[in-house]
Amino acid sequence: MRRLILFRHAKSEWPAGVEDHERPLAKRGRRTAPLMGAFLARQQLLPDLTLVSTARRAMQTFELASAEFGVKLEWKAEPRLYDAPVNALLDVVRQAPATISTLMLVGHNPGLEEFARQHVAGGPEPDLSRLREKFPTAGIAVIDFNAKDWTAVETDRGELKRFETPKSLEDTN
Repeated sequence: MRRLILFRHAKSEWPAGVEDHERPLAKRGRRTAPLMGAFLARQQLLPDLTLVSTARRAMQTFELASAEFGVKLEWKAEPRLYDAPVNALLDVVRQAPATISTLMLVGHNPGLEEFARQHVAGGPEPDLSRLREKFPTAGIAVIDFNAKDWTAVETDRGELKRFETPKSLEDTN
């Protein structure tokens, strides 16, 4: 079994004169990234490897979230995740080492949302319904694949285990 965690970067600012790649997190993003990191740690959903888009907002999201993990985990900056369409994301996933059981991608929409929708075949209806509606900033989708390695990840073969957003976590507290 392979577990893929898709983590959309937290809410970012749109400062004038700043290139998209260099946009920082907004105040809300700096609040929700640690919230989502704490959720991952509490639920024991920590990855063996995290690949992070090189965009400033994605790097900041991972930095703030991973500070809540309680352990230092392996991660790498992955330029191919920036503004990546589904096929590029699938290439990145399929190239993950076979020794990695749980892989996390920290990236962007619309790619992450489209990837989740195309690769999830089932799961809890409330989570599926929310995923179909929107994959908001700082959202996390946990998808399991019955695959011997990452090269075997296919469309419509994943099982959505969790879909959480800052709002869904705040609504349960």
